[in-house]
Amino acid sequence: MQGFEKGRSLEKGFSCSVCFTLILLLFVSCRGKDAGPVDEYPGMDAVLSRYMPVQMADGIIKVAIVRNLTVGDHTRQFLAGSMAEGRDLGFTVDTFITGGDNERCRELILQIASADYDGLILSHGEADFTYDALKPAMERGIQVVTFDALPYQDGDPIQGIARGLTSTAQEDTKLAEISLEAILGRADHRPARIIRAWFGPGHPPLDRRQQVYDRLVREGKITELAVISPRDFAASRGGIRSALASILPDFPPGTVDAIWAPYDEFAKGCIDALAEADREDIKLVSIDISNDDIALMLNHPEVWVAVAAVDPKLIGIVNMRILAAKFAGEPTPDMYDFEAQLVETSSLSRQINMGNIAEVVPGWGRKQGLFDHYPWMAEIKAAGERRFR
Repeated sequence: MQGFEKGRSLEKGFSCSVCFTLILLLFVSCRGKDAGPVDEYPGMDAVLSRYMPVQMADGIIKVAIVRNLTVGDHTRQFLAGSMAEGRDLGFTVDTFITGGDNERCRELILQIASADYDGLILSHGEADFTYDALKPAMERGIQVVTFDALPYQDGDPIQGIARGLTSTAQEDTKLAEISLEAILGRADHRPARIIRAWFGPGHPPLDRRQQVYDRLVREGKITELAVISPRDFAASRGGIRSALASILPDFPPGTVDAIWAPYDEFAKGCIDALAEADREDIKLVSIDISNDDIALMLNHPEVWVAVAAVDPKLIGIVNMRILAAKFAGEPTPDMYDFEAQLVETSSLSRQINMGNIAEVVPGWGRKQGLFDHYPWMAEIKAAGERRFR
């Protein structure tokens, strides 16, 4: 596949008309020309200019993060991780939420491409628009990292990923395998009788998880009883709740082993419907975790029994580190997967949250060694520590 041509424009400025069209959820100004006289803090500027001279040509490194999902606990943790790491590296970070609106996401990326950003992190861009939306940004020399978005030309994986970009993802095959194994391990019936919560195709992480599910169906380990979907992905919880509530009367107790929800907003809708119907005979296993999920799991421990997940804060941290490595001219992979883990409700307590879940899930959120081995990264962070003392 022909990659994007690399160039660089140092035109700066984001027109007012563009600014008003953006949904700016959070703004972190970690450094910049108004942070104080440059010669007052020569250390960080000098270090950044030495290792990232192109991005520092105008005296500031700006990064945009676009999250094409609704605002939620998982999104907040992802942004918190990436913003904190960006701050430690001396970047200015702007974050934008597009609520799962693909057209809005596409327009926003195009606006960012014409602005003064040096880097872009895109979360959850769908296959049918991600490549074309990112192309102008990459042609201008903006470095790009994506999460759960596959930037294939024409949405076709055979054509390969856009050259120069790194696409990160949760280990979706493992997420699906360990979540479905948790169902099979608890089900007394063979094949396991499952209701699947779903939306797609077109959402890369869900599509990858579906492949594992389909294989287990072909192998005779799963019998699919029904598929439930929301009408609008941006309103997944309410849509799934309504969809499940409408079919539960068709499945009396003892006829369903479990519901598989490969996205935690689906799981929330399922637990709402099951609680309203007073159904504790059906187990729920899902993918992804947040503080909201932990609270609901503990409220319904006999039903929502396990999740397969990756630490969303760690995902944000590592995406920012990979972007920094691109700024510094380091070789970076085309693709990187985050290792998945199983979290069982029986291991949780009211004292556990996303901040201390590593106490009960060994290795959770372990960030040491993940794209942080560069000497220049330690040097930049040390300069920042001196600057903000």
